[in-house]
Amino acid sequence: MNSRNNLDEYQTIVRGLSDRIVEAQTPVRVLDAVKWDDATRQAFFAAKGRELPQIDRAYYEGRPLAFDSSAKKQEFQDIERDITRQLGQFNPVGQIMRRMCKEYRMVIRMLEARGTPDFGMISQELYGAASDAFHAGDPTLADLGLMLSDYLNNIADRGDLRDEPKNLTAPQAVELLQKRLDVVFGEGEGVIRVFESDGILADAAAGADYIKIRSDALFNERDVRALEVHEGLVHVGTTLNGQNQPICTFLAKGRRLPRSLRKAWQS
Repeated sequence: MNSRNNLDEYQTIVRGLSDRIVEAQTPVRVLDAVKWDDATRQAFFAAKGRELPQIDRAYYEGRPLAFDSSAKKQEFQDIERDITRQLGQFNPVGQIMRRMCKEYRMVIRMLEARGTPDFGMISQELYGAASDAFHAGDPTLADLGLMLSDYLNNIADRGDLRDEPKNLTAPQAVELLQKRLDVVFGEGEGVIRVFESDGILADAAAGADYIKIRSDALFNERDVRALEVHEGLVHVGTTLNGQNQPICTFLAKGRRLPRSLRKAWQS
């Protein structure tokens, strides 16, 4: 693998622009920016999901973003301009990176619109909607979801997929998942870390080189196997693979991109 010290001039330019995108997007965390506080979450589940919380513009005004949104949009605009100046309009890698800058700016505008109808409209433009179809005349995503639901509803009748009791605590799940991932990625520093966390809403969440397990969640062995594949092999594994790219370092961020950028990243 090439090191940064032996890249040619063109590769060095691409690497420098790519690194700027990676650095610029670091504080932009969509889920952290829109998640409910503990009291709101507890009230929602206490009502068994029958009552929507009062989440509006005022709610988010009391929870400012972790970055200056105007300055961050300008930063991506500056990077996009430099990409065009240094690589030209038609360079393929430059086109992907410019599209990334545009969509990150759109993500920031979406977060600025938290608690307003504009949030939903921008979100659909970025990530798609249930009414979208992959090709003309094909079923919509909502149709495919209903079709899949029909198949999944029959799973309960299969004797090999009976519900398993959730008898593993978070520390036990951490230990078991860490052992399974160590087999694939190796042990020691610089590989995937699994640890408990109180600061997440889901049972588990993946970062660049780690998986967090919610400390009060319960699991079974099937859950751990699913986490191994989804969070470990897919999410973290993909990120680690991208981090080994010596030039286009933005590929390490592919799994968190909006849908049009995912297509470019996967091509």
